[in-house]
Amino acid sequence: MGAAPTPTDPYVYMEEAEGAKALEFAKAENARSLPQLQNDPRYAGFYAEALKIVTAKDRIPNVAIAGDGTLRDFWQDADHVRGVWRSTTLASYRTKTPVWKTILDLDALSKAEGKNWVFKGAQCLRPDSRLCLVSLSNGGKDAVEVREFDVSTGQFVAGGFHLPEAKANFSWIDKDTLAVATEWAPGDLTQSSYPYILKTLKRGQPLSAAQEVYRGEKTDVSVGPLVLREPDGKVAALMAQRGLDFFNSEHRLITSSGAVKVDLPTKSTVQAYVGGQLVVTLEQDWPQKGFKEGDLVAFSLAAVKAHPGDLKGTLILRPSLSQAVDEVSSTKDRLNVVLYDNVKAKLMTFRHGPKGWTSSAVALPKDSTISVASTSESSDQMIVTVTSFLTPSSQWLADSATGKAAMLKASPARFDASKDTVEQLWATSKDGTKIPYWVVRPKGLKADGTAPTLLTAYGGFQLSQTPAYSGTTGKLWLEKGGVLVVANIRGGGEFGPRWHNAGLKLTRMRVYEDFFAVSQDLIARKITSPKKLGIRGGSNGGLLMGVALTQHPELYNAIVIQVPLFDMIGYTHIGAGASWVGEYGDPAVPAERAVLDTYSPYQLLAPGKPYPRVFFETSTKDDRVHPAHARKAAARMKEYGYDYLYYENVDGGHAASANLNEQAMRVALEYTYLAQRLMN
Repeated sequence: MGAAPTPTDPYVYMEEAEGAKALEFAKAENARSLPQLQNDPRYAGFYAEALKIVTAKDRIPNVAIAGDGTLRDFWQDADHVRGVWRSTTLASYRTKTPVWKTILDLDALSKAEGKNWVFKGAQCLRPDSRLCLVSLSNGGKDAVEVREFDVSTGQFVAGGFHLPEAKANFSWIDKDTLAVATEWAPGDLTQSSYPYILKTLKRGQPLSAAQEVYRGEKTDVSVGPLVLREPDGKVAALMAQRGLDFFNSEHRLITSSGAVKVDLPTKSTVQAYVGGQLVVTLEQDWPQKGFKEGDLVAFSLAAVKAHPGDLKGTLILRPSLSQAVDEVSSTKDRLNVVLYDNVKAKLMTFRHGPKGWTSSAVALPKDSTISVASTSESSDQMIVTVTSFLTPSSQWLADSATGKAAMLKASPARFDASKDTVEQLWATSKDGTKIPYWVVRPKGLKADGTAPTLLTAYGGFQLSQTPAYSGTTGKLWLEKGGVLVVANIRGGGEFGPRWHNAGLKLTRMRVYEDFFAVSQDLIARKITSPKKLGIRGGSNGGLLMGVALTQHPELYNAIVIQVPLFDMIGYTHIGAGASWVGEYGDPAVPAERAVLDTYSPYQLLAPGKPYPRVFFETSTKDDRVHPAHARKAAARMKEYGYDYLYYENVDGGHAASANLNEQAMRVALEYTYLAQRLMN
């Protein structure tokens, strides 16, 4: 799959993650660029403010409800820059000064083992959550080492489950059995660099003795397990999910007689299992069953097992054209759904009974972004986060059975928001589609085009860009008179699968046309002007920034390009690039290559263009979007004689920062650059 690099490309060596020549380039660029930002008198202040905010001890902990009823949290601050996994009781957490018990100290572990460990989460076995599979990343990579940990003893289990570093997919079946997809032998990976062979592994077994239960194909994206459980922890079903591409999957029931295919559309997602019902969202129409793209549908698991090739579902929810199902989760007896309407959220709960599904709403602040952070499987309680642009984030304990919610914690204000206001505006894209965007601005802003404005968007993978409180953005940008704009362009999920599907593969240019329409609308309204307009985006959003740079450089005076895709003709052979063919198309397919040719930034870079001075950011250990994209872009701009800035952090992975100090530095570099370009 995919196209090879062009023979005339002089920068193919950049695709080596830690090749000497590529690292020499990165070090030289860091040495050239960093002083230009760090010697700015504003940088030290920005760094101090950012570090103060990201390490503040009065932040809201990101607690999760454990099976034993305690609350667990992974916490980082100035004393624990790598972090500490800890727990407390609900009663203690309600107080101003909760008493925390350390489960695992990542700073101490890193020091003891001589590694820059980054905590990538812990999967704990229900119902008591005592035994956990802890994922540790060396430097922030997606690839992790997995170790079994006993919370009751505070120790890794001697002779317990251990998976060597890999991009593995795994889940508990019971205390003595795991379902694991990993690189069992060298080369047991898809072309996207993910596993495709699923096995069960028993306690005490070497990896070589694991029993295969399902095998996909090397042309797939990946294969992984899906374990459905009853509230008491008993396994209701083991399934294998085969990712044909990033958005199309097949599901199979793993039975004693083999893997049995389940009759679900390939563009559908298993979201939850509750009350004997398998809950699925549809990302495509299913006319044979009477269902539509965006529907939330339930199937009796007993019926699925009896007739996997002929499913009969029940409609739970059909969003309107202005709505989207954004999150689905379950508690003991309830299904919880975050539903957006014109990018404004509400939380609904559903219960399955003799008369079908009934719904109610949870009482939470309106006109906010809502996210269910954690749910209980032994009760109907859940932890909910509420945030918006100007109101500090808050955390709520909600009961999905009663619909009541009580605030647990609220973050203190990190900046003075009293002078600002928020409005939702709409731009008209090239094909006539109305595109919403949020503007956070001073209340008395004069429409004279002089406001320093930072525009951000993502536009891909059905990921929504919703209002959120950012202390660093508020302190380093809004307080200084800057305007923040967040655009809800197609490719995202703000209006459900249809919004995403509208910008896939052959119709990809719609995503970029939406972004340009918002940019031009801001200028037409005289909120800002090209001289005062800057843009920022990462990953797929970094690709968006590259397209903006090469197609409409006249619109922008600052562009922050974070961990980007850039070479869209060669992307399928760089890092995990082959996994995203479902989003962008395959350069080896002529019709799809023709579209990629129209926007691939690396190939479209040319001499003599009015490019602004851009700022590239990447990480040596990014094993998702390989640093070669940013390196090659910078090298090509250097070849053409352009002025630009470049920063490659060694650690950090796709986040581009492995700890809070590095995060504060990255933020300070960005806002120093933006101030230089837009506020000078």
